[in-house]
Amino acid sequence: MKTLLREVLITLILALIIFFGARATIQTFIVVMTSMEPNFHDGQRLVVNKAIYIFGEPERGDVIIFRAPNGRQEDFIKRIIALAGDTVEVKNRAVYVKGIELDEPYIKNPPSYTLNEREIPKNEYFVLGDNRDQSNDSHHGWMVPRENIKGKAWLSTWPPDVWGVVPDYPLEEQLAASET
Repeated sequence: MKTLLREVLITLILALIIFFGARATIQTFIVVMTSMEPNFHDGQRLVVNKAIYIFGEPERGDVIIFRAPNGRQEDFIKRIIALAGDTVEVKNRAVYVKGIELDEPYIKNPPSYTLNEREIPKNEYFVLGDNRDQSNDSHHGWMVPRENIKGKAWLSTWPPDVWGVVPDYPLEEQLAASET
């Protein structure tokens, strides 16, 4: 009887460790609205990697989930375009980071708006939706503080036709290639 009780207790403790470990490192997210089309659609379900930024910093091109600006009680999904210290500008239907025009094959349509050049403040990120003209994002004047980032979009789990790993479009490589 003691052996059975000990095995049940060990199993219960291991299950709790696994449960809380998974809860601390991943979460699910449901895409709302159309700001990230054509890559993410209303109702699409994602798994978010919450642990990735414990070991490293967010990078340009990462699709992140973060607490909405202005204290709203919802999460947003957007793509990081510029990091702290970068300059960003939108003109001639293109986005420029550090004066370099980005090649953005992932967007639905080029932006029809303009944004004067600005420098991104320390510990903040400039984010844009992939559906540029239909997105509430940093071109409206707000940035994402580092502490508001919950994680990086990692897996698409619903609907079945889009199941798989979220593709990366590393903007770091574009900027590095253009600077040399």
